[in-house]
Amino acid sequence: MIEWGVAARALPGQRVSGDLHLIKPFTNGILIAVADGLGHGDEATAAAKVAINTLANHAHEPIPSLVHRCNESLASTRGVVMTLAALQLIDESITWVGIGNVECSLIRAETTKHPSENVLLRGGVLGYQTPTLQTRVVPIVRGDLLIFATDGIRTGFTDVVTHGDSPQQIADRIMERHFKGTDDALVLVVRYLGLRHD
Repeated sequence: MIEWGVAARALPGQRVSGDLHLIKPFTNGILIAVADGLGHGDEATAAAKVAINTLANHAHEPIPSLVHRCNESLASTRGVVMTLAALQLIDESITWVGIGNVECSLIRAETTKHPSENVLLRGGVLGYQTPTLQTRVVPIVRGDLLIFATDGIRTGFTDVVTHGDSPQQIADRIMERHFKGTDDALVLVVRYLGLRHD
């Protein structure tokens, strides 16, 4: 039901990145997330792994529950910022929320039906301070793209998106042209292929 690609780089001079992603199917849906451990290096990576593992173990739960679980499990870490999107296959919608500064853009295959839009980012750090959550539910149709980018990517990254390219090509191009070089960076691109009726 989806195809995806990811591009990631550690802060130059570091051997590990604190920016991680998750794509986890559950009954009638897929959980998609990007977590950015605060700072860089081993401690940032450890925090991001805690968040990703927590999400993977409970992917079927509603997004507010997932955020609450992550906040609790991250209490002994340096914390993460994170954006999550739960793709619901039955009604072809996504429920999404962002805590911190992991951007996510929904780029429409056909802008005449629905406008492209960005996730609403709420201030906070999971493990320390969780904001009042405002999840949104938006429709998704075949060919739409979800593009996640951590703060190691310069803004305006959607300008280089070409719908005919594969998600991996799009992710690689964004990384090549928008990597700041002052932080870890990750780009995750997911294309919705629609429901298959065999």
